[in-house]
Amino acid sequence: MRKHTTMDLDAELVAAAAGVLGTIKIVDTVHAALSEVVRSRRRAGIVDFRPSLDLDDLDAMRGHRFAEARAPYQSKPE
Repeated sequence: MRKHTTMDLDAELVAAAAGVLGTIKIVDTVHAALSEVVRSRRRAGIVDFRPSLDLDDLDAMRGHRFAEARAPYQSKPE
């Protein structure tokens, strides 16, 4: 969905953002900047995600790599 709107933008700021983002058109620059803000906030949210894993869990997850038999979820070689 798109929304048409009129905005007053700082031309120097738009030019600087376009240089950083590698965009040419103003609308592309604004879209890229908005996307970057959203991605940045989502990445910051991942930092707060702290699963309760410890080194014993890591050893268990790696176990199939050293096992004699293939793990049941691995595809069979053709």
